[in-house]
Amino acid sequence: MFSQENRTVVVVGAQWGDEGKGKLVDVLAERADWVVRYQGGANAGHTVDLGQHSFVLHQIPSGILHEGVRCAIGNGVVLDPETLFTEIDELVSDGIDVEGRLYVSDRAHLVLPYHKILDAESSHTQSLGTTGRGIGPAYEDKIARRGIRVLDLRHPDRLRELVNAGVERANHLLASFGSSKRADGVLTCELLGRLSERLLPLAEDVGLMVHRAVKSGAAILLEGAQGSLLDVDHGTYPFVTSSNTTSGGAAIGAGIAPTTIDAVLGVVKAYTTRVGTGPLPTEMDDAMSERVRTLGNEFGATTGRPRRCGWFDAVVVRYATRINGLTDVAVTKLDVLDTLDRIAICTGYEYEGDLHTEFPGDVAALDDSEPRYEWVEGWQRSTADARRLEDLPTQARQYLDRLQELIETRITYVSVGTRRDQIIGL
Repeated sequence: MFSQENRTVVVVGAQWGDEGKGKLVDVLAERADWVVRYQGGANAGHTVDLGQHSFVLHQIPSGILHEGVRCAIGNGVVLDPETLFTEIDELVSDGIDVEGRLYVSDRAHLVLPYHKILDAESSHTQSLGTTGRGIGPAYEDKIARRGIRVLDLRHPDRLRELVNAGVERANHLLASFGSSKRADGVLTCELLGRLSERLLPLAEDVGLMVHRAVKSGAAILLEGAQGSLLDVDHGTYPFVTSSNTTSGGAAIGAGIAPTTIDAVLGVVKAYTTRVGTGPLPTEMDDAMSERVRTLGNEFGATTGRPRRCGWFDAVVVRYATRINGLTDVAVTKLDVLDTLDRIAICTGYEYEGDLHTEFPGDVAALDDSEPRYEWVEGWQRSTADARRLEDLPTQARQYLDRLQELIETRITYVSVGTRRDQIIGL
């Protein structure tokens, strides 16, 4: 992906998340100077399998596993400082040196204990399938211009006022929910006082740092969380996350100009998954879903929740290509399909007697739609040891060729296992 022409590259999920972005970022970070996380929060879980050890990263960019790569958490992220330091300590205990390599935008908003209580007690949490980690309430405070940013930790008196106002609002809402739980302003301030001793030394103007890196010709990877169909504007609203997961959010969330982005890599599974409620047009029947879930270990890296499984939806990925401006696609988990004798590809939706090949904005239309499938022959051979396109079975190559034709974007990478080395660069 990186070349003289492509120095700033965005990696986005092009389905409903869990596509394997962490592995692709890890692979690409070997040639990067900077990796910047630009949105989301601790609800994300990027898994990187090094063979003998596997890392699950929630807020720290996946590039931290490469010595010498600088990593930054951008202003578009809502930062959970407690889990950040848990993550840092786990990395250090596993021999990963983060000293002088990790920066946090001082403009990033904080996820505080009362955000988590509100999220857990809200009736929307279950109905929308959220993780209950306080992400939505933190973004809500940000948009309402009452959030607390990292830079506020530098001003204890102002911080105390902001925390007390936030706690008062939260407790009023909790009472309206009929909940007996309450937030505590004193404990929250004490917590932030302890955390600020570690957090403030990491706080920087990340947008300025990345801008200077761009000007110097550095190779920069912008890492998103979740997937395009969970984008608050372009996803299956209201069953979405609270941020812009698409490539348009990368420049805003990292604090750089959109004209600096040179390429956008979309990551997709060779099939489709989704966690929680909301539309999944190509959802498999129970038996096949359970089979694929077991083969692909489809359980949330953050929550452990079982993922719903569906066939590859070319309508979804072609839509993601358009709204992200994808220049390249990486297909992950091709190996999960190795034992299947027949594989389906969705090419359109039948709705009210018509065939629709563009993704609708109204989720009600999806509820009443039936997917139109093409069925292709499976390869029923292991692809785990393939390192070149020629190593793949003929039927697997034909499957990839058909996907590339339908999504109208070139496939540049194919992953055939969880390990870092199980990847084909085309």
